[in-house]
Amino acid sequence: MEKVTISAAAREGIGVKGALSKIRAEKNIPAVVYGGHKEPVSVTVSVKDLEKIIKAGKNTLVEINLAGKPELALVKEVQYHAVTDRPIHADFQRVSMKDKMDVVVPIRLEGTSADIAQYGAIVEHIMREIEVRALVSAIPHEIVVDITPMTINKGIVAGDIKLPEGVELITDKEAPVVHLAIPKDEETPAPAPAADAAAAQPESSSTKGKKDEEGNLTKGTEAAKK
Repeated sequence: MEKVTISAAAREGIGVKGALSKIRAEKNIPAVVYGGHKEPVSVTVSVKDLEKIIKAGKNTLVEINLAGKPELALVKEVQYHAVTDRPIHADFQRVSMKDKMDVVVPIRLEGTSADIAQYGAIVEHIMREIEVRALVSAIPHEIVVDITPMTINKGIVAGDIKLPEGVELITDKEAPVVHLAIPKDEETPAPAPAADAAAAQPESSSTKGKKDEEGNLTKGTEAAKK
């Protein structure tokens, strides 16, 4: 499993007005390291290091060096600025290589079903992440699903996905992941309205010759019907 090593510094001035703005102005990010039966620690990490972790992919193992003591962790959450979309805070969870964890892993589709070309089918990717359980060392960055054998009559559910060795499925096995849909034919004529169908009926002796210029029944016809 890929590991990214970063440095962190203990955060000072917690609760002091303007402290967070100062940290971000220095191109650092406030963060918290928690879990592992230890007290949470407020730290700062550089924007450059955090971007390196994000680029490495989801569930990347991180070695955090804090005051000369390395700790293994996973990024659990990164918060972004609503306008600039820049990272403004990060949460790290301590982990042990001996422990199993429940994590959410992205799903990536590959391949092409023959029914796409034959019937003009459209791929509908319903579930884009899947929850699994695995040792920290076996957690995958993503799960690849081959849709080549899929048909319009048989989609793929979570239980159909082949997981890497040592990875256990937590998501419901029957949960739909991807299927093929046939687009509606927009050129198919719509059924005739009821009024048009009535107009197409043969005229009876009581209605014959009693229609106006628009082909609608006149008041006289209405009376005759009574």
